[in-house]
Amino acid sequence: MKVYPTTEIRNVVLIGHGDSGKTSLTSAMLHTSGAVKRLGKVDDGTSITDFDEEEIERKISLQTAVAHVEWNGTKVNLIDTPGYASFVADAKVAVSVADLGLLVVEAVSGVQVITERTFDYAAQFDTPLAIVLNKMDRENAVFDTAVKDIQERFGRSCVPLQLPIGSEADFEGIVDLLRMKAYTFARDESGKMTTGDVPADLKERAAEARAALMEMVAEADDTLMEAFFEAGELNEEQFTAGLRTAIRSRNLFPIVCTSATHVVAAQPLMDLIVNLGSAPGERGPKIGHKPGEPESKIERAVSDDEKVSAFVFKTIADPFAGKLSLIQVQSGVLKPDSNVINVRRDNVTERLGQLQVGQGKQVSPIGELHAGDIGVVAKLKETLTSDTLCDPSSPIEYPAVTFREPAISYAVEPKSKGDEEKISTALTRLTEEDPVLRVRRDPKSAELLVSGTGQVHVEVAIARMKRKFGVDAILHPPKVPYLETIKKRVENVEGKHKKQSGGRGQFGVCVVNVEPLTSGSGFEFLDKIFGGAIPQNYRPAVEKGIRETAERGVLSGNPVIDFRVTLIDGKYHNVDSSEMAFKIAGSLAFQEAMTKAAPTILEPIMHVEITAPEDNMGDIMGDLSSRRGKPQGMEALGGNQIIKAEVPMAEMLDYASTLKSLTSDRGSFTMEFNHYEEAPQNVRQKIIADYQAQKVQQAG
Repeated sequence: MKVYPTTEIRNVVLIGHGDSGKTSLTSAMLHTSGAVKRLGKVDDGTSITDFDEEEIERKISLQTAVAHVEWNGTKVNLIDTPGYASFVADAKVAVSVADLGLLVVEAVSGVQVITERTFDYAAQFDTPLAIVLNKMDRENAVFDTAVKDIQERFGRSCVPLQLPIGSEADFEGIVDLLRMKAYTFARDESGKMTTGDVPADLKERAAEARAALMEMVAEADDTLMEAFFEAGELNEEQFTAGLRTAIRSRNLFPIVCTSATHVVAAQPLMDLIVNLGSAPGERGPKIGHKPGEPESKIERAVSDDEKVSAFVFKTIADPFAGKLSLIQVQSGVLKPDSNVINVRRDNVTERLGQLQVGQGKQVSPIGELHAGDIGVVAKLKETLTSDTLCDPSSPIEYPAVTFREPAISYAVEPKSKGDEEKISTALTRLTEEDPVLRVRRDPKSAELLVSGTGQVHVEVAIARMKRKFGVDAILHPPKVPYLETIKKRVENVEGKHKKQSGGRGQFGVCVVNVEPLTSGSGFEFLDKIFGGAIPQNYRPAVEKGIRETAERGVLSGNPVIDFRVTLIDGKYHNVDSSEMAFKIAGSLAFQEAMTKAAPTILEPIMHVEITAPEDNMGDIMGDLSSRRGKPQGMEALGGNQIIKAEVPMAEMLDYASTLKSLTSDRGSFTMEFNHYEEAPQNVRQKIIADYQAQKVQQAG
């Protein structure tokens, strides 16, 4: 495999809403550049970057994948990312290693929920963007309408760099406003391009659009603005250089047109990437910090002359090849069989074996990777996503990418007896490649819980577990993580544990005050005993007994939060007292206090954003009301409306199927945890009744 220097590398991430055509666009560039002989298609299951069996079956991207093309002597690393809410976390970390983002927008639907979220990801990492209006061949695809929608959402700095030639089914090419040339394409999926003059019916419009583009370029630079005012325009050199600078500085987001499935306009897009995008070393140094000192700052140039450092932006659990780590070399030259340290894993040494580059699931060995390049390393022992690998003599840690917390949990039960350990191992492997997926054992129920961003996220994880590791499981309805708290202060509550008949006795007495705290305060324990009512060595046992009891709660078996316990008095026995006796006394005191302190149940409230056609708003609002939802606002988004609401999690567990039914599958929603609040009395009574019935069943 050919080795490329930093100056001849472009790292491009494709982001945007699901079904906007990111994977098809990747396939079009791979085919047009000659990197692959056959055009991959999502519907046929032949696309290079959707290679997971679950992706092929569902016809959507579920994880980040990499591919590469050579275009005009430059290596373009393509990072194809998921666009559905349950899996879009992968896109966030991929954006962090890109030097240009292609924000793919479906020309008919326009800006959608995940379009906005991924636009924000690019802003977080200061990543330049080009906006790709894809599916321009679709019925009702109107260029001006789509551009207006983009500018309303993201501002006037989003400016067309191209105009379409033809519309809907007759879309056949583009006018390049920089070169003022027309490029038309064969309709046989070959991608064959013909260069010509701007069509007569587009000349006037193209001239106006070019002038608008030139003015935006001039606005981004004071020197160019002066030249623009003096001459009334920029010369070709100023225009091209100014456009490149404006894109790099995120002062301008060029809008271009494509039809990926018909391989229309892939070449101009790759020209944009190579000619107007940045090489990894051109965007300034990478910023890290001393390991373990996140407030410190280290600047590391993206240069071969620096010591080696690399960032892991994706982990793939492969049942045959083992763990695969997708890495970007941040500095230095990475070579096979070298030793590096992982500074996020206690400086553990990782020995790199063969270095590889990925073309979807296919990998090829490479002699070395230069600063800025992207590669694949297999079978690293401890390394996971967001880890930093570096030369032991020059340690640096790059900031880990943070993700949203999982919103929903399911209990997992093996289909076959004896598979518990296999399931636990397989799920742990899956969490290595999906940083949002969580697996834990519930200490109260002993159930294995899988947590994800939504029902589909968890279902896909279980399906992957079966395909990759041969273990099948049953998902039970998710448990809502209720909490308990108190609303009233109680004083002088005694807990006594006494057993003094025959043999070594047990004796411990504690007296406590218990009071509520403000939301988010957690648990506080204060020791206000004066003198020796309870010896110092027994007092921590009282706190331990309270903590353990609070984890189980008293009303519903859920943890108690936001309260303070003050230990004020007690009694002990020189012979019969022990840590265990005072631990039990603390537990008894807390249970007694809870019955008097107006205990209540808190339920998780989710922030929900629903995007759906305006025609469905009445049905959706009615349904939200039945779910105890509280609307927080509504705004237009293209031809859709976005409803923002706060809804109890318990009411949202089956929402996906309901919304699909209400909108004929045209609606979508995102959900994330917002806060806890007291559940209504009828809900509390049901939770308590269910808990009591569960206890009776377990006892029987």
